[in-house]
Amino acid sequence: MIYTNLIYFLIVILILSTNSVPERPQLPFFTALGIFIIKTIIYQGLLKRIFSSRLVSGATYSNAERRASILAIVFFSIDIYLLDFQYYSGMLPMARTMPSIVDLSGLLLFMAYLIMMWAAAAAPYNRLFGQGHSTRNFIKTNVESNLPIILPWLILSILADFLRQTSIPLLKTVLNSSWGEPVISLLFFICLALTFPALIVRIWRCTSMPDGPERRRLESFCRKYKVGYSDIMIWPMFEGQALTAGVMGIIPGCRYLLITPALLQALTPEEIEAVMAHELGHVKLRHLQLYILLFLGFGLLAQLSTYPILYILANSDLFYKMVHLVNKQPSHALNTAQTVAMFILMIVYFRYILGFFMRNFERQADAFALKAMGSAEPLVRVFDKIAWLSGTSHDQPSWHHFSIGQRIDFLQRCEANSKQLHNHNRKIYGSLAAYLLILMLSALTLWKMPDNLMAGAPQAKYAQAVIQQKMADDPRNFVWPQLLGDLNYSRRHYQDAIAAYEKSLLLNPDNAEVLNNLAWLLLTVDIHSIHNRTAALRLAKRAVIQLPAPHILDTLALAYFANGRVDLAIQTEKRAFALDPANRAYYIDQLKKFARQLK
Repeated sequence: MIYTNLIYFLIVILILSTNSVPERPQLPFFTALGIFIIKTIIYQGLLKRIFSSRLVSGATYSNAERRASILAIVFFSIDIYLLDFQYYSGMLPMARTMPSIVDLSGLLLFMAYLIMMWAAAAAPYNRLFGQGHSTRNFIKTNVESNLPIILPWLILSILADFLRQTSIPLLKTVLNSSWGEPVISLLFFICLALTFPALIVRIWRCTSMPDGPERRRLESFCRKYKVGYSDIMIWPMFEGQALTAGVMGIIPGCRYLLITPALLQALTPEEIEAVMAHELGHVKLRHLQLYILLFLGFGLLAQLSTYPILYILANSDLFYKMVHLVNKQPSHALNTAQTVAMFILMIVYFRYILGFFMRNFERQADAFALKAMGSAEPLVRVFDKIAWLSGTSHDQPSWHHFSIGQRIDFLQRCEANSKQLHNHNRKIYGSLAAYLLILMLSALTLWKMPDNLMAGAPQAKYAQAVIQQKMADDPRNFVWPQLLGDLNYSRRHYQDAIAAYEKSLLLNPDNAEVLNNLAWLLLTVDIHSIHNRTAALRLAKRAVIQLPAPHILDTLALAYFANGRVDLAIQTEKRAFALDPANRAYYIDQLKKFARQLK
């Protein structure tokens, strides 16, 4: 389940990263608390039903855990988007200066849902697979198994918080640059990839394999294939009863070969060598480095897709109709819509692109074991034993591994015909070449993408939505319709601008700026049905009474001129000139225009 949990935690991290902390909660505290308690009770009831002995079997247990995990994400999303969990966690000490505290709180909340799931699943798991885990140890093992998924992001978030508060001038300059944060994140990610395995084996409480025939045989096997490592370790997953092995670390000094006690006990020495050959295949074929590339590739594609997604949403009339319909803050609605788009991208990427490479890397490692052992038989026996002991069907594939039956069939075909392996390698390396080409084109596109992509219509539409929401939240404030009028005027939406200005004047009839702006619009608009010099003169006079500023006197002068009262236009323009001598050239041009009319 750890591979599938990777996607679940990435979804949770995406939700936490893209949702901003609201200024105020949508619901009163005790209402939100009541909903949270009722929802938690419902979740526990659903867990009991999902893991009911009547509904779950050995073949369907994984599906049951998957359904429960998806339910956890749904309930977690309700906590974030409806109950404003981040608002309340933002009240924790230091949360304002350390946003990672809010993220950590969110992860702990989701982990609490998973702990409830594992508590409900422990007894069915033991019954179905003949295990004897205590509920406490079952939960503990699952938590430890999932820590490697969340720790890198959490450590990076905490580091980012500390770096933002740094007083080192050079570091602040780097962080404030457009490339600083991505480069620092990349360097940190590389350092973490090099050193993280040493931390994980301690979290998992792995111990060095004791000296003896088994260890010496594995050490000799590693020397034969020139694979360096820090240690060969016993992996006590699920109290040592899990049937699995693994390898972590891309450099020999931080590389660990892991194998569980149950697997050591179940397999013969030759079969253990076959398992180790498979793991060494991952090392020799550089799969660990390629996984890092694939994760970094997702980051690049996600960054690239952010701008087009924002552009499409901010320029979409349908999006703003939906914002108005649900009466949400445009910023929150934009975050939600962007999260949904990124969620779809992430599911597609991990399920189909990363999944494709993972399944085929496993086949490559199987083929390496075939060549190392000289026969497919030892690894086939391993697969058969794992399927029998774990109760796994030979025909049950996953998004990250082919089914046991498919893997056995592939090994037997490769053993019968060496061209099968050649064709498989060609497919993988061809796919990697295509992937790298797409990454390079994506990086080039991101580099060439203009900084002002959101300028123009998308920016104006978004600003309009924000102002309209402010008008709905604060309907007695004349400033919001005034700003809306200014925005619509700048977009040449004159009828909408007039309506907004008139609404502002209903709230504050003596607002000189709005009177002036509306008068100027009616004077200068080139649409005959809107142009109204008489109304403009009336408005300009009212504006000057309230505020005889140069720009307002200039509007009144133009209104006099438009209404044929040139002498008053000249007098008024001279008053404006006297108050604003810095704009001499403009006023001289206006006076010359008015004087020509007199002649």
